Amino acid sequence: MADKKLVEEITSRDENFTQWYTDVVRKAELMEYSSIKGFMIYKPNGYAIWENIQKKLDGMFKETGVENVYLPVLIPESLLEKEKDHVKGFAPEVAWVTQGGGNQLTERLCVRPTSETLFCELFRNNCHTYRDLPMVYNQWCSVVRWEKTTRPFLRSSEFLWQEGHTIHATAEEAKERTLQMLNIYADFCEKELAIPVIKGQKTDKEKFAGAEATYTIETMMHDGKSLQSGTSHNFGDGFAKAYGVQYTGADNKLHSVYQTSWGVSTRLIGALIMVHGDDSGLVLPPHIAPVQVMIIPILQKKPEVMEACMKVKEALRAAGISVKVDDSDKRPGFKYAEEEMRGIPLRIEIGPKDIEKGQCVLVRRDNREKSFAALDEVAVKAAEVLEQEQQDMFERAKAFRDSHIYDAHDYDEFKDIINNKPGMVRAMWCGDQACEERIKEDTTATSRCMPFEQENISDRCVCCGKPAKKLVIWGKAY
Repeated sequence: MADKKLVEEITSRDENFTQWYTDVVRKAELMEYSSIKGFMIYKPNGYAIWENIQKKLDGMFKETGVENVYLPVLIPESLLEKEKDHVKGFAPEVAWVTQGGGNQLTERLCVRPTSETLFCELFRNNCHTYRDLPMVYNQWCSVVRWEKTTRPFLRSSEFLWQEGHTIHATAEEAKERTLQMLNIYADFCEKELAIPVIKGQKTDKEKFAGAEATYTIETMMHDGKSLQSGTSHNFGDGFAKAYGVQYTGADNKLHSVYQTSWGVSTRLIGALIMVHGDDSGLVLPPHIAPVQVMIIPILQKKPEVMEACMKVKEALRAAGISVKVDDSDKRPGFKYAEEEMRGIPLRIEIGPKDIEKGQCVLVRRDNREKSFAALDEVAVKAAEVLEQEQQDMFERAKAFRDSHIYDAHDYDEFKDIINNKPGMVRAMWCGDQACEERIKEDTTATSRCMPFEQENISDRCVCCGKPAKKLVIWGKAY
């Protein structure tokens, strides 16, 4: 009875998606609220996922020459205000420190919402000649943005992320790095998180404050909403001129640098939940799961059962698979429900009858498909099953996304789709910001991106009917 109740405590995904999401976060013990509104506590199950994301991405970054640094959490107001567009974009969300100890500060200090200004100061003090370029830095840290509405992983007042910042001698090098990092994010999402992405450029209305161009990877959640899952910004030389970041070139003249910035955050965990989860809880892709295999002993009080379980555990570990044995005194059915809730990709069951046959039972989390493996071949079989599960999860998510992208050729068709069909809409746009604003006002949908893969599905803007300039992906978003 306890097993059944555990599953029932999750609201059905199709009945109430918002409540389902909250239930999964809570029951899978990923995160909980702190005593300060909007500030979250990452529990071991949730933080372990972030650690894997961080480890894999950090390795991918370093392969391209990225070096890690760490900058202060506080930014002087005078430094922040040197780039007016940047300040204006973040002003409503900034938290300020006005007192240190018992003394009033002579200047307000901003708790970093992002670190462009501090990186500019670092670059200005350390970049002197063309020989110092490029500087390709990244930091793993938390930032604070005083959000009015918060939601675990997706939007919180403090969140974990990485922010990369680079400077280059030429505009071409900066653009190349901006797109290079976006492609790393796209590859990571698709190959490690099993989440398909759409790569594209943000419109001027949606781009990062102070950027020349913002590129994005957009993903679709199970409820059809879009999630901006990673961004890469080409700053041109705007920040460099505002902060005096210059170098002496080979021509012995002073030049401003060209700058980039790029980042992903813990909202990737939110994406994992909403793309792959089901009514039994979390479903983690094997490549990112902190525990890939959970071994469940059946009649574990029998010595031969635990002995077999430990042998299998060691064989899997030797094969590079992350594995645990659940030797708690809970009933097997409860253990099944618990590891399903946590999204562990593969369950291995071993009992007396299995040992007699020299085999064990393998159960996939994503589709609950059962298979058998000889005890002395389980490591090879488990690795094959995990890799197949990873690929199947990506293909399933891609098929879902592709079947929920619609084309609209006029405004009535556009509004009908946005209001009645969950998903994204492809439609042509004239390039006028007034049309973006009208669409948002009429439907709450926003331009997600101008995809790199452009098509001409109509000659007219879907909103105003004027000649079209770009194909745009539109959707309601988190």
